[in-house]
Amino acid sequence: MMLEQSFFDRDPCKVARALLGKVIRKRYQGRWLAARIIETEAYYLNEKGSHSSLGFTEKRKALFMPAGTIYMYYARGKDSLNVSARGKGNAVLIKSAYPFFDRRSPQSNLGIMQNLNPARNGKMRPINRLCHGQTLLCTALNICLPDWDQQQFDHTQFYFDDADNTVSTIIQTTRLGIPVGRDEHKPYRFVDHSYAAHCTKNPLTQRKPAYTLLPR
Repeated sequence: MMLEQSFFDRDPCKVARALLGKVIRKRYQGRWLAARIIETEAYYLNEKGSHSSLGFTEKRKALFMPAGTIYMYYARGKDSLNVSARGKGNAVLIKSAYPFFDRRSPQSNLGIMQNLNPARNGKMRPINRLCHGQTLLCTALNICLPDWDQQQFDHTQFYFDDADNTVSTIIQTTRLGIPVGRDEHKPYRFVDHSYAAHCTKNPLTQRKPAYTLLPR
């Protein structure tokens, strides 16, 4: 079932937590590629870590559009996926995911995703590294900025599916890549505990920063 716009019309941290376990579905050459969301980060207009804190521009317009609007930008030259949340300038970054298979998105799709996102040496990227980061997941699912920035989800082409996956425990910790002095201490990163080993950086194996375990 496609997530409705109302799902995103909440506080960004609540949306970021609720998105764990949801499935990204993207249509590609007649097939539905899919990945389960395992890591998210929340961003607010009134804190220095967000793009919107730098002010409104045409490029950042999606952050000021209604909740559920897709916001994409290039991170190191590659696509990165975000969704606006309640409150102008607020959003959630989809930080990493894990390939997902069911009747609609069968196991045979793995090869397609690996061809879309090969390793640097040209070989097949292993399944646990295929969506291991915000740009890798976009590459593996063929989610491209020119197609989707400032757009709404479309159940015929690209959407988030409830999928009814269980997330028993959530890790809450600080976001990654936030420069010193730009609210790097805020605990706005959320990770599905069961998939912590496959997220961008496993908080369970890091001495710092500290983390908190939350029940779903």
